[in-house]
Amino acid sequence: MPRPLRVAIVGAGPAGIYAADALLKSEAASEPGVSIDLFERMPAPFGLIRYGVAPDHPRIKGIVKALHQVLDKPQIRLFGNVDYPRDIDLDDLRAFYDAIVFSTGATADRALDIPGIELEGSYGAADFVSWYDGHPDVPRTWPLEAEKVAVLGVGNVALDVARVLAKTADELLPTEIPANVYEGLKANKALEVHVFGRRGPAQAKFSPMELRELDHSPSIEVIVNPEDIDYDEGSIAARRSEKQTDMVAKTLENWAIRDEGDRPHKLFLHFFESPTEILGEDGRVVGLRTERTELDGTGNVKGTGKFTDWDLGAVYRAVGYLSDELPKLPWDIKSGTVPDEGGRVIQESGEHLRSTYVTGWIRRGPVGLIGHTKGDANEAIANLLADHAEGRLQTPVSPTPESVEEFLGERGIRYTTWDGWYKLDAAEKALGEPHGRERVKIVERAEMLDASEA
Repeated sequence: MPRPLRVAIVGAGPAGIYAADALLKSEAASEPGVSIDLFERMPAPFGLIRYGVAPDHPRIKGIVKALHQVLDKPQIRLFGNVDYPRDIDLDDLRAFYDAIVFSTGATADRALDIPGIELEGSYGAADFVSWYDGHPDVPRTWPLEAEKVAVLGVGNVALDVARVLAKTADELLPTEIPANVYEGLKANKALEVHVFGRRGPAQAKFSPMELRELDHSPSIEVIVNPEDIDYDEGSIAARRSEKQTDMVAKTLENWAIRDEGDRPHKLFLHFFESPTEILGEDGRVVGLRTERTELDGTGNVKGTGKFTDWDLGAVYRAVGYLSDELPKLPWDIKSGTVPDEGGRVIQESGEHLRSTYVTGWIRRGPVGLIGHTKGDANEAIANLLADHAEGRLQTPVSPTPESVEEFLGERGIRYTTWDGWYKLDAAEKALGEPHGRERVKIVERAEMLDASEA
């Protein structure tokens, strides 16, 4: 009797769950069926949504409801708190599964090679996001001593960081932030936040909704310099061809021509300012030097040779995320991705690494919104199923579901399950209930494990 197709998915964020959903919706799911195990290094699922989305974004977190419905399916098991490759590596996975899909995303900060980047008070945005999102593997405190702060970058992560720095702790209290984050933000001294982009309004990577949300806070005055509203032929073409680009530009134009209000925290959006050096004294950040740029006709910019020194006490770089290299897989060090063709992992020889696939940010880099990984997943799974139909997948030596549990048990790995997530979810909601909050996130890994096993 034919057995179900056994597939391991490493990474239980949106990309991995979309891949599981694509498998469940395939013809193979009906006969002889599919059996999917999701491995996640955190004790809880949902990846970027839990540990990368700002806590005051409930609409984006609503994606969890759709992901929940996928993980509720009986063909799927979750193994949380299991790290690749420390707890289980590629050879181990090959023993249990016909195919392995990697969807591990990106969590580290991309480097920015300018003088002074190593100074105290110079931070990566990803580290700050992990702190305010209650990631168990980062410190519980964050230094928020600077009254004037810079954020380098014009993407949605830069907006999240700037907004959290500019809001009051009490504005964020109704969200799921844990107590240590609330106490840290209460001590935040920032009165001015300056966001810097080296190109113009038409090249900003903000989504229109994220940008407009900046202006919804009663404590944040958003300020745009009218001199920064400039377009060349390339910029005009970009606005005409992309509705979102045009909406972002119109929002910035409206802010540039209005009178400045009296909200207590000022958030400046600067364009055509390229960071060239972080200025320091006694090993600490005291400022930022930028070079004024100008459009060159194509939508790109060139330097003008005019420099400005900004008086600032901290600098956050939000210039992109970078994935961690995955042992035993080929790696493109420049892009920080696993080389692939249609989701099939491709070796240096040009051959497909048998039974091995990638989807999401580990495949194409940290670009696009959460929902954009759905197309990646569909393509990778379609090729996985084609390889299965044509007999190109390897045959595991221990394909029974029980063999994985025995393996983890023999290694003494304390793993969480989907049932455990329901227990953790209930525990976090119980913490929030006395305060009229939907939930309060549990931070410590050991406490997450205890709640999952309660």
